[in-house]
Amino acid sequence: MQEILTRTEPILDSTSDVLKTDWRRGYESQLHEEQYWVDDVEGEIPSDLHGTLFRNGPGVFDIHGYPIHHPFDGDGMVCSFMFADGKAFFRNRFVRTEGYLAEQQAGKMLYRGVFGTQKPGGPLANAFDLRLKNVANTSVLHWGDKLLALWEAAQPYRLAPATLDTLGLDYLNGVLRPGDAFAAHFHIDPFCHWDGGAPCLVNFGVQIGPVTKLHIYEFDPAFKLLRRQSHTISDFAFLHDMALTPNYCIFFQNPVSYNPLPYALGWRGAGQCLVSHPDRPTRIIVIPRHSSKGSVRIFETVPGFVWHHANAFEQGEELVIDSVWYDSYVGIEPQTDFRELDFDALPPGMLGRTSIDLSTGATTRRLLDHRCCEFPVLHPTKVGRSYRYVYLAAADQPAGNRPNQAVWKLDLETGAQQIWSAAPRGFASEPIFVPRPRSPEVAALTTPDVGRPLDNSAPGEDDGWLLTLVYNAARHASDLVILDARDLTRGPLAVLRLKRHIPHGLHGSFTSQRFA
Repeated sequence: MQEILTRTEPILDSTSDVLKTDWRRGYESQLHEEQYWVDDVEGEIPSDLHGTLFRNGPGVFDIHGYPIHHPFDGDGMVCSFMFADGKAFFRNRFVRTEGYLAEQQAGKMLYRGVFGTQKPGGPLANAFDLRLKNVANTSVLHWGDKLLALWEAAQPYRLAPATLDTLGLDYLNGVLRPGDAFAAHFHIDPFCHWDGGAPCLVNFGVQIGPVTKLHIYEFDPAFKLLRRQSHTISDFAFLHDMALTPNYCIFFQNPVSYNPLPYALGWRGAGQCLVSHPDRPTRIIVIPRHSSKGSVRIFETVPGFVWHHANAFEQGEELVIDSVWYDSYVGIEPQTDFRELDFDALPPGMLGRTSIDLSTGATTRRLLDHRCCEFPVLHPTKVGRSYRYVYLAAADQPAGNRPNQAVWKLDLETGAQQIWSAAPRGFASEPIFVPRPRSPEVAALTTPDVGRPLDNSAPGEDDGWLLTLVYNAARHASDLVILDARDLTRGPLAVLRLKRHIPHGLHGSFTSQRFA
């Protein structure tokens, strides 16, 4: 069964000039930093929605007029929405990284971008400049008393939660050393059985070289290090995300290789030196979180490429991992403008399920649906556990590669699905699931940053709201859309119209604490 919110406007095909123009305008730089109560609201903000939504993504796509070649190279801009008593307060600030401040002062581009941006002047100006610019643009985490802007190749930047002012690099109380990485794809175990059922933050860092070094960190709610382990992978490993269960950290080693020579010689960005091998299997690295669960094991499954995992869980001797799969890695070539991408020529990302029999080593993978999608999320109490509902940013149409213009709810037990669409001129971002509090006592348990276990007694795992930032091309501004996660076909409970646009972004998180 599929339910789709009725539209009054025509659907635009992906080849439509209007659709392409609208999508491109979402990648215009936003230089304004503002703060205000959002007073242009359609519908009503739920009165029991209390807390702060943080969101991160690139805010600029040129440095003093010189274009950035890949959107992932843009400087991070963090937004916050504070909800209280049916009202919302908005704020946005650029992360004042060392590189951002240096380029602002110099009035020109000083750094190459990891994914393809080159300094002006051609190869001679870029050769042997191997400095990494920490753009702090991928995700944002509030844990303990820290708000961190994350970028997977370096240390996090700490921000002031109430103002979003940048406080500087954060080494997590000495856990990280200069040069260490702290990934953007953290996971929160809501009921860690190694810690008496308390929530636990799990993240990782990767160091690339002749071999790949992988570090895994686990923290208590006060950001005290509980466990750390390190492993060496014998060859290059592109590890963007991980999946988590109560007993395992799971990484998909995508079948890509890396030739650093064109990067060193200034011909290409580092990300453009990745070579996809769609004829090679994907390797699955299963790392026990505790020594009592054995040693690291490596399995193989069919070729493909994964950026993001939805969830993973254990069923006896079986591990189940749900991920967004692509046929292969596709980068942006030096001569290509990312704003001119041909969606029809690119492979869509589709939700698939991988199963591993730990007793036999056998693996299987099956497609769950053909809809093009990304940015999967779920109820936070279901992380690492068997679950029923997954929510994604998705294409408005059921097949083919398309930009994300909808929010999609998929029932993994029955196959039923619901779609709320912002088409034809709206573009959806990652939806953030916020559980609905049941009482003042339970509300204090619905987020792990208070240092207490999450409540697991809610009537259903879809009992909450979905918050998604939508770029509205019709007015070249953004809307924060609040949906009822139980029934997307109701349409938005509230649409908060911002004064300006927020560029297409990446990841966010929600805390029940209020900062304004």
